[in-house]
Amino acid sequence: MSGDESSPSSNRLWAPWRLSYIKGAEGDEPSPPEPSAWCDDAVHDCFLCRAAAEYGAPASADRANLVVCRAPGAVALLNRYPYSNGHLLVSPARHVAELGDLTDDEHLALMRLVTRYTTLLAERLTAQGCNVGLNLGRVAGAGVPGHLHWHLVPRWTGDHNFMATTAGARVIPQALDAAWELLCDS
Repeated sequence: MSGDESSPSSNRLWAPWRLSYIKGAEGDEPSPPEPSAWCDDAVHDCFLCRAAAEYGAPASADRANLVVCRAPGAVALLNRYPYSNGHLLVSPARHVAELGDLTDDEHLALMRLVTRYTTLLAERLTAQGCNVGLNLGRVAGAGVPGHLHWHLVPRWTGDHNFMATTAGARVIPQALDAAWELLCDS
């Protein structure tokens, strides 16, 4: 490397918000207000349970929790540490770890949100495709093994796929707040 900071080979991707995720640091994220009511069997330190809780002033709490939609028995929110722009999580409101423990109504509500948001990602972010994934159990990659959640990862032709492979980096071209504005129900 020539040491010339302006050369194309020295371009940098700056994502300082990822540092708290990499380090596992607590307290670097905004603190949402305390819920006025938790769902049955909620785990109070689970961010998905917090997102599904009821709030006296839901609009500000939803923004702090990155919630874009609430449905009976389910919630959709932006991933605070996205793989790509618009990366959403769709989760049951109830803290449940196994697919077989979901009620029929929860199954239906979850799949309706997955369907709705894959369509909205295409419309509002012009996503050309979408990876939809569910990791069951820690050994399968579940970061929150006690609370089921589907990942909806928008994709585009020529997107960042090579970055994770060759550089160990992800390119996110949009702030979470701007993505929340595009995808929020209210």
